[in-house]
Amino acid sequence: MSLKRAAETRTAMMWGVVSGAATIGVAELGAGIAQRSLPAGATASPLLAIGAEFVDRTPPWLKDWAVSTFGTGDKVALIVGIGLVLALLTAAIGVLAVRRAPAAILAWMALGLTGTLAVVSGPGNPVLLAAPTVLGALAGAAILLWGAARIGGLDESPQGTDGGQGKDPTRRRLLFGGVGITIVSALGIWGGHAIRSAEEVRRRIREAFPLPRASSTVAVPSAAEATVAGQTSYITPNTNFYRIDTALSVPAVDPTDWSLRVHGMVDREVTITMSDLLAEQHVEALVTLTCVSNQVGGYLAGNARWLGWPVRELLARAGVSPDADMVLSRSVDGWTAGTPLEALTDERNALLAVGMNGEPLPQQHGFPVRLVVPGLYGYVSATKWVKELKVTRFDADEGYWTPRGWSALGPIKIASRIDVPRAGNRIDAGEVMVAGAAWAQQRGIEGVEVRVDQGPWRTAELAGQPSEDAWRLWSYRWDASPGDHELQVRAVAGGGEVQTGESANPAPNGASGWHRIDLSVS
Repeated sequence: MSLKRAAETRTAMMWGVVSGAATIGVAELGAGIAQRSLPAGATASPLLAIGAEFVDRTPPWLKDWAVSTFGTGDKVALIVGIGLVLALLTAAIGVLAVRRAPAAILAWMALGLTGTLAVVSGPGNPVLLAAPTVLGALAGAAILLWGAARIGGLDESPQGTDGGQGKDPTRRRLLFGGVGITIVSALGIWGGHAIRSAEEVRRRIREAFPLPRASSTVAVPSAAEATVAGQTSYITPNTNFYRIDTALSVPAVDPTDWSLRVHGMVDREVTITMSDLLAEQHVEALVTLTCVSNQVGGYLAGNARWLGWPVRELLARAGVSPDADMVLSRSVDGWTAGTPLEALTDERNALLAVGMNGEPLPQQHGFPVRLVVPGLYGYVSATKWVKELKVTRFDADEGYWTPRGWSALGPIKIASRIDVPRAGNRIDAGEVMVAGAAWAQQRGIEGVEVRVDQGPWRTAELAGQPSEDAWRLWSYRWDASPGDHELQVRAVAGGGEVQTGESANPAPNGASGWHRIDLSVS
């Protein structure tokens, strides 16, 4: 390739990316403005809409990899990935625009159509929401063609005695213009996000939310707390609680507009408002939530003090058909979970939760109302921003993740992990405190055992257990000798069931196996 040809290609690629940035900037700013008049759960953002479509079509193995690799940063990783793919595509279209303009226009239209379809296919999204994406695509196309015409004419620029340097002013103008357009586009993306988020307004609404007084409260005795430095705390602070869901943009739900509809296989349809809900008798419950994507020894689990109204009381008011066996709960953003009816009607503390650790629910954890169901993985129970309960049957309806390869029932498996010392640490010989957490919701933990280097299992010391639905902390004094060692842990649930050592991946119904760490002792 000649030097001129290579320079033209680089400039065309740059201009394609600049045009793509302009498209996103205009679309995201317009989406932010439009978002202010949309119902919760709807979005006009093409980036978020494309991301949501990608999440919807993610196979279980890829979801599992993303969560295990990026953890709660999976959404940031997804947005960055989308940005990189768009940059590559628009760079290619930039080169095409210089060499075959009609083909470039078709490719640009296809890209714009992808974003448009993603936006209008979202739950509750009217066709008019496509306007910001269409305007962005048109603005980007105009910038693309304007620049391509000038890049294509660089070779024909008048060349004087300066050895062909007469074309430099045009190339410099394109470069400076590209930088300027990119900066303005970035400001448009930022502005759209700022308007859409409106975090200050959300915060004020949440702070003004009146938590009801609990008719039944819980307390955490000092005997249940952590005793070893580095061990997880018994109560997970709200800011540290894991978040795994499909919402790229956290729904903003105004409590004054919130309502919950109960319908389906019931004697009577019931709809309650926020004032109705807050007037009921609320209870507190200690419940550990766990994500089905949690790996053995992973940290996608958290324990909190939840405040809410028992779901069984609402379902009793509606009158559940004896033929029903499932409740399909729906979030404002369209996400669904299929929960076994029994788990919502028995005596466990399945709640329509409004409070978390003495505060209104955080926005990202379902404000103003979410479901909390002890003993079930979140994908079949923990619906955030809940707006609908449909009493139905498993043979008639499916939750979001079931048709994507995950099992329908989702009972939580017995689990335990070692928090300290950390895997790979070098520690000094002598007495070493090994500590962690174990859980078996609805059964409780009656024992934890630790073994070193495949030796005999030794009994660990257990902290207090104020709730069988919450995890139990444990510790073990180990006389560590110099050398490389392997530590393993297993739990025994109430009733004597021992945690299995058989390894299984999270898909389709949760990981299993004993947590193991390797250490060097000096």
